[in-house]
Amino acid sequence: MEQYYTNERNVQILIALLKEHGIKRVIASPGSTNVTFVGSVQQDPWFEMYSCVDERSAAYMACGMAAESGEPVVLSCTGATASRNYFPALTEAYYQKLPILAVTSTQDESKIGHLVAQVIDRSSQPKDTVNCSVHLQTVKDDDAAWDCNVKVNKAILALKHRGGGPVHINLTTTYSRDFSVKELSKQRVIRRFTIEDALPALPQGQIAIFCGSHIRWTEEETKAIDRFCHAVNAVVFTEPTANYEGEYKVAYNLVAQQSIEDSNRQPDLLIHIGNMSDFPGVVSKPKEVWRVAADGRIVDRYRKLTNVFEMRELSFFNHYADHAASNSNDSYLKSCLKSQQSLWNAIPDLPFSHLWVASRLHDKLPQNSVLHLGILSPLRSWGYFNIDKSIDTFCNEGGFGIDGNLSSLIGASLLHPHKLYFGVVGDLSFFYDMNSLGNRHIGNNIRILLINNSLGAEFLLFKQTNIVSCVNDIESYISAKDHFSHQSLTLVRHYAEDLGYEYLSASNKEEFDKVYSRFVTPELTEKPMIFEVFTHVKDENDALYQIYNMEVSVSSKVKKTIKNVLGNDIVRVGKRLLEKKG
Repeated sequence: MEQYYTNERNVQILIALLKEHGIKRVIASPGSTNVTFVGSVQQDPWFEMYSCVDERSAAYMACGMAAESGEPVVLSCTGATASRNYFPALTEAYYQKLPILAVTSTQDESKIGHLVAQVIDRSSQPKDTVNCSVHLQTVKDDDAAWDCNVKVNKAILALKHRGGGPVHINLTTTYSRDFSVKELSKQRVIRRFTIEDALPALPQGQIAIFCGSHIRWTEEETKAIDRFCHAVNAVVFTEPTANYEGEYKVAYNLVAQQSIEDSNRQPDLLIHIGNMSDFPGVVSKPKEVWRVAADGRIVDRYRKLTNVFEMRELSFFNHYADHAASNSNDSYLKSCLKSQQSLWNAIPDLPFSHLWVASRLHDKLPQNSVLHLGILSPLRSWGYFNIDKSIDTFCNEGGFGIDGNLSSLIGASLLHPHKLYFGVVGDLSFFYDMNSLGNRHIGNNIRILLINNSLGAEFLLFKQTNIVSCVNDIESYISAKDHFSHQSLTLVRHYAEDLGYEYLSASNKEEFDKVYSRFVTPELTEKPMIFEVFTHVKDENDALYQIYNMEVSVSSKVKKTIKNVLGNDIVRVGKRLLEKKG
């Protein structure tokens, strides 16, 4: 019988990546749970195989091999207590920083704790035995295959990361008897670089940067990115809290929301910087992703990660700017700005909603103030518009909860009592955190915009219907309707005024236009302010729908204008000619 590789895909992924990373020495101990792994690698001449019955001895043999060669060594054992015998040698390897990769095979994790023979819990390891421990589940779909690929890359990279050391992979098997797979599928390899390494060359093609939420940039850091972008004809796609205000900023959220494909959003290389973001879709279908972060972690948000650069962004961009051919132009930037501006110029007359309020206020906030946005509706609504570059914008995107938006705003405002701090929150977030408004340290530099539609409108928007349309009575529990006196005109007013706030309110566009100038006055006022705006979910939904379909509307207007000028017959002839040409 001819024997090749197992058909268990998680095992295939592991073997393929061992080969891609140049790891060939394997010490195998006998057993049945590791048959699919050992049976596969022993028939591949790439691997250098050794046998050892005693797992404790096998692990110490691996220590000797790794110390002598300076290269990683793989251990393979079966289920039951076999893996426990690795601990003495793994402890030695931990303190000696030896690259030992312990692959412990196991039955499905669901059997743990149910008195199934030879099934033990390997979910946690002693702290000083391994630097990294991952579990490779049985691969049943593309998501599981991606998960295995990332975990194997992460584990292998940890063998040499920050001095190196032992690593653990817990490998599920289904005891497949099918060894008919003749070739391993190509696996994506992720590599990690530090500033001391020889860094890879930039690939040819369109290069973009996406910046998620980010702390304030220094002038030196901003100049480094601008130098890089100029040298390689790149742009920086941002989200509201990216806080990058260099020459190559592209606030592309409005364009990205449209359904029509845009080649500007499909770079050949995407350089991913910053932290959590609710706007990763600003970039669509990048061919390759490089992650730049001082922590060196594998962050595969786009599932196209190939390289991780464990260094400061300043070091990365200066290096590639210094080594780039200085014959670039700004054509990519100009193309993006043209698309961006065309939509900003075409924003329709929206119904009275959070989006309408954001469209009215985004360019009226005083310069050098600070803006804190709540998650979901505030972040999204204000993210469609350009905010003055002197204004720093923040949001609790890290944990992405509604529970502390006001408190974060207040905490920040206390450090600079003579600077204005604006906060934007929905009603559920406001009432969740309203006790913070009574803090005795609050100064007169706080201004809060409260959008009150008496529920979590997010769950009733058209873009969410694919998630919750199967549920009846969404308002009662999922969107928590009618708490807090159902848009009471006096509840927040009394609370705010009794705590010493100046209170403003509006229920329509006319009322809003009469009072908003007071809210954005650049001078410090005698009291902090709360501006309560009452909206309705239907208007919120209609406004968002219009924003999502702006490009279609613009296209329709152009077609209508052409028809009015040329006539329907000429338009039909032109359309037929184009179809023939295509």
